[in-house]
Amino acid sequence: MPQLGESVTEGTIGHWLKKVGDHVEKYEPLCEVATDKVNAEVPSPFGGTLTALLAEEGQTLKVGEPICELAEKGLGVAGAEAVGPVVAAPATPAPSAAPATPAPRPAPAVPALAQPAAAGPRGRVRTSPYVRRLAHEAGLDLALVPGTGADGRVTRGDFERFQAAGGAGGSTAPQASAPASAAPPAAAPVAGDTFMALTPMRRTIAEHMVRSKRESPHATAWFEVDMSRVVALRKSLRAEFEAREGVPLTYLPFVTKAAVEALREFPQINASWGGDKIILHGAIHVGLAVAVPDGLVVPVLRNADGYSIAGLARAANDLISRARAGRLTLADLEGGTFTVNNPGSYGSVFSTPLINQPQAAILSMESIVKRPVVVEGDAIAVRSMMFLSFSFDHRILDGATANQYLASVKRRLEAVGPETQVY
Repeated sequence: MPQLGESVTEGTIGHWLKKVGDHVEKYEPLCEVATDKVNAEVPSPFGGTLTALLAEEGQTLKVGEPICELAEKGLGVAGAEAVGPVVAAPATPAPSAAPATPAPRPAPAVPALAQPAAAGPRGRVRTSPYVRRLAHEAGLDLALVPGTGADGRVTRGDFERFQAAGGAGGSTAPQASAPASAAPPAAAPVAGDTFMALTPMRRTIAEHMVRSKRESPHATAWFEVDMSRVVALRKSLRAEFEAREGVPLTYLPFVTKAAVEALREFPQINASWGGDKIILHGAIHVGLAVAVPDGLVVPVLRNADGYSIAGLARAANDLISRARAGRLTLADLEGGTFTVNNPGSYGSVFSTPLINQPQAAILSMESIVKRPVVVEGDAIAVRSMMFLSFSFDHRILDGATANQYLASVKRRLEAVGPETQVY
């Protein structure tokens, strides 16, 4: 398992792109790996023949653990060695190793009277750590799962078929009693329920969100902003801008610009928790939360304070387009110091965003809605109103600073007018 980022410690095999016996060229992708940062293809460090798969799809491994074996060109199977974290061909041929054991063939359908899995040493069922984790989370006894892999090994497919059938004989396996300190058990399926397998991205999002709520004492503040002047300026510029730039002029760059300028006014918000210290970041790298088919990614707009509104529109459109096309790199996802979320594009008018660890805060822009409001002179007028939702880590910030920051963002947005420069 290669190191796919400075802070990445493990990866999950998403999909094998090669099978045992395939010839692989140097740098040709072997598999797709999902981490808590990005989905990436793992290239082969040298040319040769794939002789064994040491990890199943869906299995999570630590960085440095072998995932497959290759016989290097010209050495035959005896020259096979595990693919580790290297990304370039070795300087000298690898020493000979024992012939690799071919990977088991795809598991056939489980026969109706298949026997339970064979136990390994000390009574442990032969299976992968990933399948053990699935069984633990589902409260199923692996000893009852018929194994169709080599020597009765329980594969992921075996487990999923057994689970989908409700366990042996159509009923779930008994769940071992957990210690009092253990987490509450997962929900038990009932008749009529169906299953949706967790993708690597969904599992990562779940773990990341649980970590965020566990580690950061969240607090959220909401401010209402009159966006009427922003709406009018965007309307006057939109057609010409899109014809000239080839990208849409949305409300996101206006809000991001105001948020970034306010970060310069309140640098303690562009920060991270450092254990025994608070890290104030000199650069402003803004993460933009983007919904993709499998979940959510947060590509990073670096040095966001150096962009005009037009520049932010172009840069954001590039990141969002590449995110939805699955073309982000690991570098696109690292180093964020603050996050802007835009649930308003889906119609949300009020939300409580979760902090993107280890950042201090996240700002959400909600939907712009026309409402009657009281204006100067106690008159009632129809205005384009928007809520800003701001969640912050109470270890780093207090409510006073959070509200002062929001007031600064509000002031900047409400000051937009015909004279505002977008370039």
